[in-house]
Amino acid sequence: MDIIRCDPSHDAQWNRFVHECPRASFYHRAEWRAINEQCFNHRTAYLAAVDDGNVVGVFPLVQLKSLLFGNVACSMPFVNYGGPAGASDAVEQALLQEATRVADEWGVTYLEMRSQRHLGDAYPCSEHKVSMTIALDANPDTLWNAFKTGQRSEIRRAYKNGFTARFGPDLVNDFYAILSESWRELGTPIYRLDYLKRILSTFGEATRLCVVYDGEGKPAAGAFDGIHNGTVEGMWLGMRSEYRKQLVGYVLYWELIKHACEQGHRRFHLGRSSKDSGGEQFKKKWNADSIQLYWQYILRTRNDIPSLNPSNPKYRLAIQAWQKMPLPMTQVVGPFIARSIP
Repeated sequence: MDIIRCDPSHDAQWNRFVHECPRASFYHRAEWRAINEQCFNHRTAYLAAVDDGNVVGVFPLVQLKSLLFGNVACSMPFVNYGGPAGASDAVEQALLQEATRVADEWGVTYLEMRSQRHLGDAYPCSEHKVSMTIALDANPDTLWNAFKTGQRSEIRRAYKNGFTARFGPDLVNDFYAILSESWRELGTPIYRLDYLKRILSTFGEATRLCVVYDGEGKPAAGAFDGIHNGTVEGMWLGMRSEYRKQLVGYVLYWELIKHACEQGHRRFHLGRSSKDSGGEQFKKKWNADSIQLYWQYILRTRNDIPSLNPSNPKYRLAIQAWQKMPLPMTQVVGPFIARSIP
């Protein structure tokens, strides 16, 4: 077995393996290489294990280098997870050994691997994130009837506020407006609109965009999802604060779940959540199960697991300043910061 670094000529064989491997996900697809290279100017290394001419494992790596956050690598940045995906544990260990060499070559402080499986005790691990997953049914009424009475009442009450949902890639500008406001409220820098448009144009029918509008046609909430092998991957979601008391989130989630059922998908990953957070508790109302995620590290020049997240007290003042910034300015300045936050 050999470990090679892939270029676009390997994309078809790479994606064939990703489609067939139960350990791989939407985020392992080869197309993300060009997206990260061209939208963010990030360096990548797409490692593949090849045995007898066949790909038997993949491991996408992305380097993020900036004055603000230093020189780090991640698999995969900006999305829910990544890490090695192999036909066996032995294949994944071989990919991890090569990833260590890449980390040395790039001179990064650390490599973060957002894995759905534990990769071994050799790699320090944080278990602060979970994936909230709903098992779907071809008939959305099956899921509706399984909700608690109070949950169904909240959904009905939300619809009485005049909300309607639409699906389609043409809604991306409305979605971006919602996400910009939502992330400014959280103190989180936003990506460029072109990044979202690039994902839509690259993956086409393997994406799903939904926007909920109020009775006057104003965008109130929205979600951006990927689709892979019968699984809907919740990537980004936002809602305008003025609609929270009108329960717009209930309309959005039910429309997403119902649509996924009607399209014949089997699972809906509602995105990652921090353990014991309000987000996790809200998603449990939809009968979502918590699945542990393992963020593991190859540490090169530090001994402790990094804490590059909003809960870190060192970022509190920056977050508070960002929350007060005019929205148009966050859309101009935000992408220059967001590109360096994995």
